[in-house]
Amino acid sequence: MTTTTPPVTLDDVRDAAARLKGVAHRTPVLRSRTLDALAGAEIFLKCENFQRVGAFKFRGAYNAASRLTPEQLSRGIAAYSSGNHAQAVALAARELGTTAVIVMPEDAPPSKRAATAGYGAEIVTYDRYTGDRVAIAEALAAERGLALIPPYEHPHVMAGQGTAALELLEEVGELDALLTPVGGGGLMAGSATAAKSLYPGIRTVGVEPEAGDDTKRSLEAGRRISVPVPRTIADGQALHTPGELTFSVNRRLLDEVVLVTDDEIRDAMRFAFERLKIVVEPSGATPLAALMNRRAGTLPRRVGVIISGGNIDAGRFAELCGSDAR
Repeated sequence: MTTTTPPVTLDDVRDAAARLKGVAHRTPVLRSRTLDALAGAEIFLKCENFQRVGAFKFRGAYNAASRLTPEQLSRGIAAYSSGNHAQAVALAARELGTTAVIVMPEDAPPSKRAATAGYGAEIVTYDRYTGDRVAIAEALAAERGLALIPPYEHPHVMAGQGTAALELLEEVGELDALLTPVGGGGLMAGSATAAKSLYPGIRTVGVEPEAGDDTKRSLEAGRRISVPVPRTIADGQALHTPGELTFSVNRRLLDEVVLVTDDEIRDAMRFAFERLKIVVEPSGATPLAALMNRRAGTLPRRVGVIISGGNIDAGRFAELCGSDAR
């Protein structure tokens, strides 16, 4: 009889938490009576928009980068990302005294590109609609001898992302459901691993933009499905295929995926700004949009939500959330 060891376990998440202590922020958990009334449940918002680099991605990037050997660190790190993982790897590299080269799409948000460069990374661009970012990054890493840290397809990255859910559960106790955005699947894979290990009965719900429903389709088909590159305001979720490793976890631990429209995402961003007094980027607002529009049906009493990030510049935020945004 053979058994398959999962790529990430609760012990891995706890080990990542110990490694991140004093390096990553322990982000706040917010409550809103208005949101509770809209959702019909008690909602606990884990605000990763207050994390270093403005998103949860720093957790996984630093956990993976900090495990590289001195020789690997001396040569540098490579990564590919539309923005948040790019910034996270750039900052992790700086913290660890090494360099980073990041492959980013030409149409990445200017604020994310500027922040990545600001952390000292070299940026190599490509066309996301015609280019293969993985192939570009792998070739670049091989040519320069760099250690490649992917945005989600890596056990240490998934474990690091799972520390967000671990912290939430440590702070608020048992939850009946957990909602997170789903892009490549690393945040959900790590979070579901932590949550289901601690509370097996918890309901895990992923949220995708309607235009990028690759994980939902994949779960329904029982295998990874590709969709056309999504055209959505949720740039952090504009992926066409779930990760192989992340999907191997999520197909076991993810109970449901629900979809939200770009207009619903805009409304959620506006609600977060006006009622919660926080800035949330489109991808980070997708679970909030799902709550506000009852996309996950009737929710149980206590529900955790991971607000994954807040990286959006003032001009883009005004464009999306202004009175003439639609």
